[in-house]
Amino acid sequence: MRNMICPSPGGASVDAGEAPVDGNPQEDGNPRETVRPRPSRLTTVIELPATARSVPLVRRLARAVTRTRQLSEAAEEALTAVVTELATNAVLHSGSPQITVMFEADDASLTVVVRDRGRWRARPAPRCEGADMDAAFGRGLALVDAYCVDMSVRPSPQGTLVRAVIAL
Repeated sequence: MRNMICPSPGGASVDAGEAPVDGNPQEDGNPRETVRPRPSRLTTVIELPATARSVPLVRRLARAVTRTRQLSEAAEEALTAVVTELATNAVLHSGSPQITVMFEADDASLTVVVRDRGRWRARPAPRCEGADMDAAFGRGLALVDAYCVDMSVRPSPQGTLVRAVIAL
């Protein structure tokens, strides 16, 4: 398993104990309150085996991303639902040995990208009717679409990349 968290180059972060806002300590020698702006863009990437055990890990990472950015419960719910569906689809349908999940958060949106290295398998016949609300399967991408302002699926000989954007 490989993962990384990278603030974008434009983002700044000042930790407690560093220089105060104006660079001058208070008269008692303690630093003044420091400014901790959020990075303008935070990217998190993880590569996992394409197994059912990986889906809860991705869901927990989604929660950590929203909490790190101090986002609303609604944003957390949306991101966890979307990434759970996309990761589950990759695990169940791609035949890929591993999946890569990327979260990107900025002030306006949350983007999740799930990539697999499997083969795109066309559906034998297109679904003509809407999702059956009583069925165990078949509603996932409709759910993702409801949470997102943009979603794309890009199949290729090297695998499939699904990108979903949630507005904040």
